[in-house]
Amino acid sequence: MQTNKLLHKDIDPLGVIIGIAMIVIWTIALLYFLKWDFSYLNPLVYLAILLQTHLFTGLFITAHDAMHGSISRNKKINHLMGWVTSILFAFNFYNRLIVKHHEHHKFVASENDPDYHESGNFWLWYWTFIKKYTTLKQLILMTISLQLLRLVFPLDNLLLFWILPGILSTFQLFYFGTYIPHKDGHEHHNKHKSNSLKKNHLWAFISCYFFGYHYEHHDAPGVPWWRLWQTK
Repeated sequence: MQTNKLLHKDIDPLGVIIGIAMIVIWTIALLYFLKWDFSYLNPLVYLAILLQTHLFTGLFITAHDAMHGSISRNKKINHLMGWVTSILFAFNFYNRLIVKHHEHHKFVASENDPDYHESGNFWLWYWTFIKKYTTLKQLILMTISLQLLRLVFPLDNLLLFWILPGILSTFQLFYFGTYIPHKDGHEHHNKHKSNSLKKNHLWAFISCYFFGYHYEHHDAPGVPWWRLWQTK
């Protein structure tokens, strides 16, 4: 009963407001850092990279919520948010992501799970994970975008605050949202074959927008990220 309340309460319009806020905050921060006349000796530069990484992860988490229909009850609005946030996250395509993600939920920690690697080896798993989700079209679009943006912004800023955070966020998403929850998935004696972070809401948010509570996500996939802590 509690899960149902979390799923239906305030999904619309609060889910849309939070999704738009994520896009706006990411955009404002990116534009600011791309125009920043910084020094590599300034420690704030490295905090800015971490902030941008976290915001990139937030874009993907928003797209993920769209895949589960938890941004808006209006399907067109829900999928629009999913498309926009997917494209902003290194030109990922929502229609491709949604198919693979639902396969993950349906076949979790099995040979048919596109996110799972039975070896349990971090680097091999990560490399396989990236290959499955990266396309030639994405790489071409990123290359063209980088060359065009170089006409407006310094290359160092683009590399530090756009390219690098996007790459680091894939590690964040993979490590906290896939590797740790599903490592040794066949040994998890629960119906979702998922591990879950111990209750620590601050760390759960900072690490991956509460998706360390991964058993809870698989148990209630329609609960948006900003309510997921309430299921713990």
